[in-house]
Amino acid sequence: MKILVLNCGSSSLKYQLIDMTDESVIAKGLCERIGINGSLLTHQKIGSDKIEIKSPMPTHSEAVKLVFDALMNNEYGVIKSMDEVTAIGHRVLHGGTKFTESIIVDDDVKTAIRECFDLGPLHNPANLMGIEACEKVAANKKNVAVFDTSFGMSMEEKAYLYAIPYEYYEKYGIRRYGFHGTSHMFVSRETINFGKLKDNAKVIVCHLGNGGSVSCSIGGKCVDTSMGLTPLEGLIMGTRSGDIDPAIVQYICNKENKTVNEVLDILNKKSGVLGMSGGISNDFRDIEEAEKQGNHLAHIALEAFKYRVAKYIGAYIVAMNGVDAISFTAGVGENDKRSRKEICEYLKFLGVEIDDNENSVRSEKKLISTKDSKIKIFIIPTNEELAIARETKRLVG
Repeated sequence: MKILVLNCGSSSLKYQLIDMTDESVIAKGLCERIGINGSLLTHQKIGSDKIEIKSPMPTHSEAVKLVFDALMNNEYGVIKSMDEVTAIGHRVLHGGTKFTESIIVDDDVKTAIRECFDLGPLHNPANLMGIEACEKVAANKKNVAVFDTSFGMSMEEKAYLYAIPYEYYEKYGIRRYGFHGTSHMFVSRETINFGKLKDNAKVIVCHLGNGGSVSCSIGGKCVDTSMGLTPLEGLIMGTRSGDIDPAIVQYICNKENKTVNEVLDILNKKSGVLGMSGGISNDFRDIEEAEKQGNHLAHIALEAFKYRVAKYIGAYIVAMNGVDAISFTAGVGENDKRSRKEICEYLKFLGVEIDDNENSVRSEKKLISTKDSKIKIFIIPTNEELAIARETKRLVG
C-alpha cells in the first residue's frame, strides 16, 4: 500500500509518497509560489538527486497535477500510474469541536473544515484547497483529513475550558485545543513502543523548536497540552510570547496607542526569545552564539525558555500523578543537548539523571537517561508525515 501525504499552505504544497509495507519514503517534494509568478516544483526520488520543475501553478489543482505527473515520470518518477496510490492523507490544522480523530473526507467534513476558517485563518483555507484539488484531479481517490487539534480533544473539561463566561464556549467554541497535535500523537506512541513501556504509560512530550509545546498523555491519549485556542499560549517560543498576563495587551494598547490586533501581532511575531534577547534572532543557535560572546539578554532568553519548559513538565507530572517517560522532539528538542540536559537538571529531585555520552547526539532515537534514573528520558525524532500516513492507512486499510 502506498499513501500520498500532502501538507498545503496558502502558496505551497509539501508532499511525501510513503510505501506502507515498510513505512519508507519513496519520493518527496515541495511546490512553491502557487498562484504567484515563478512557481517551482522541487521533486526527489529517494536515492536520487533533486530535480526542479518550473511551471505555472495558478491554483492548487495545477500543483497537485504536477505532483502526480512527477511521481509517474519515466525518468524520475516512482510509480507507473496513480492506481498504485491507495489514498491521500492531508494535514488539516483545525477541526474545532467536531472531530476527535482523523476522518475520511466527505461533503460534511469539508463543510466543518470551512466552518473553522476563523479558528485557523492561515491554514484551514489552504488545507481545504488541497483536498478539493485532489478531488478534482484524482476523483477516485479517498482523502483523509488528519487534524492537528484532534490529539487535544481527549482532554477533560477541567483542562480545556477557560475561566471565562461559559457562553463564549457555547457560542464560539472558545476552549483550549492544542497544536502540534500530530507530532505529539506520533511521539507519545513512539515513546511507548521504543521504550517498551506499558500500554497505559504516562508520557510527557516536549516539542521544542521555533514553535514549542508540551503535552502529557496516558496510553497515548492527551491529558493536557500547553497551546490553547491558538498556538500563542504556553511556552516561550522563537517569536511567540507564550503565557502572559492578558492585561498586558490592554496596557500596551494604552501606552503605545496601538490596536489589539497590532499588539497580538507583536506577541506572535516579535516576542519570544527574539523579543527577550533584544531582537538578536528567533533562531536559538544565534542566541546561543550571542550568549557565548557575553550578551546578557541572550543568556536570560535561553534561561527563561528552559525554565518555562521545566515548569510545564512539573505541572504535567502532577496532572497525571506521575510520569514514566519524557521525550524531546523537534528542532531544538532533537538537536540541542545542552537544552535537554539543563531542562532535566530541574528534575533531579525526582531522580532524573542524564547520561552525557548518550545525550551527545542529534536527531537520533535514543534513551539518554542513565540506568539509575527514576524517569526514562528519550530523544524521539518526530515524523508528522508518517503519522498522517498511518492514520490514512488505518481508515482506508
